Amino acid sequence: MARFSYKAASPDGKLTRGVVEAADLGSAISALKSSGVIILDIGAGAEKAGKSFVLFRKTKHDLLTFTTELSSLLNAGLPLDKALDVLSGISESKGMRETVESVLRSVKEGSSFSEALRLHPDVFPRLYVNMIRAGEAGGVLDVVLDNLNQFLEARKELKDHVSSAMIYPSILVATSGLSITFLVTYVLPKFNSIFQDMGASLPYSTRLLLAASGYIRAYWWALLAPVFLIWLFFRGYAASREGRLRLDGLKIRFLGSVITKIETARFCRTLGTLLSSGVPLLPALKNSTEVMTNQVMAASMEEVSREVSEGKGIAQALSKTQVFPQLAISMIRVGEETGQISEMLLRVASIYEKFLKNAIRRLISFLEPALILCMGLITGFIVVSMLSAIFSITDIQF
Repeated sequence: MARFSYKAASPDGKLTRGVVEAADLGSAISALKSSGVIILDIGAGAEKAGKSFVLFRKTKHDLLTFTTELSSLLNAGLPLDKALDVLSGISESKGMRETVESVLRSVKEGSSFSEALRLHPDVFPRLYVNMIRAGEAGGVLDVVLDNLNQFLEARKELKDHVSSAMIYPSILVATSGLSITFLVTYVLPKFNSIFQDMGASLPYSTRLLLAASGYIRAYWWALLAPVFLIWLFFRGYAASREGRLRLDGLKIRFLGSVITKIETARFCRTLGTLLSSGVPLLPALKNSTEVMTNQVMAASMEEVSREVSEGKGIAQALSKTQVFPQLAISMIRVGEETGQISEMLLRVASIYEKFLKNAIRRLISFLEPALILCMGLITGFIVVSMLSAIFSITDIQF
């Protein structure tokens, strides 16, 4: 029999810790569930030594963790105040723990849950608060939290996929850049001293390379200053509405397929989640527009909201923007005709998230060899230039 330490909440909201003996982890979980407690964390060993199994993943995404655990506690039958009290005691993040305690105080003082969350906009975005408000009004807070949990999980999964796909190209660029910098600023000056002492006539490519090396070493600050100034200019330009629109327009022109898939998936998942949680259509459209980062596509949604307020269908209004894919519009139209608009929106989001992952995979498959070729050409030019100089000094034909 193995021993498993656990952390759980009792039906009255009291946090408990202990050790249970069972044949395996599954048996330990079954035994604890049969005793009526709500398992929060369980791992092997009395002191949780070794590899542990966590039912609710503890990540830096505090909002997702909070939503997952609160949904589980409410589904287990705990009242909201007791569930918040449990979460304030188990939160690993000090900032999130203080936020939950503040929300709990507001709820005990008579505020609604959504109003208590609204006091912390840095933690709980407007979309989140609006969905909670709709859940409170309809008496389905537990259902809304489940929808929010699925929404946050899907968004995190897509973000993690993009981040993981960019890890190798980023490492490749960083290591290649450092290698080339080391060659230019440290290795080449050593050869330059040797060539000067010998007074030999060097090939043009070698002289060009040594001149560039000397300039970089002497005036590196002059090279970084324009980069910094350009960054400041674009940062200020992007802060203005006109600048942001132009930059986002360029993104669509050069990365149209990827940008369109990202924004379509983001818009449809947000709108579908809001509608399935009971949020009215017009506020749901407004909130869904706010999560779109490309301002060209977001600006087109103002006309969509106006036409929907006049009684027109979402698919008809979206087709006039000419920025959303035809497949997505056709599926949304089918959802309107069958009365399953929220389900169809979530299906569209899933489809375009898959499309996006495939597009990123193809982009990375092209980017990796292109980067390797580019860095190889630069390194090869440096090596060939130096070998040419060495062979010319020794009167060996290259």
